Amino acid sequence: MRRITSACLLQTMRFDNLNGENPEQELEMYCKKLDMKRTKYVIEEKTVQPGGALLVKIRRQYNQYKTDGYLEQ
Repeated sequence: MRRITSACLLQTMRFDNLNGENPEQELEMYCKKLDMKRTKYVIEEKTVQPGGALLVKIRRQYNQYKTDGYLEQ
């Protein structure tokens, strides 16, 4: 039998500057949602793109699995 003992997702997310929205505020709201769900995460890289979009690489906990060593920097 196989079991997942730890898991982590690496995501690249783009927060666009559409409709006058602030990408930094969108990222902050996203992080607050993760905090409310008690999801562990680490922001690895934030890059401002031409046109004001924000490109973010984030490592986060997958479901409620342990993150043994994945989120250490």
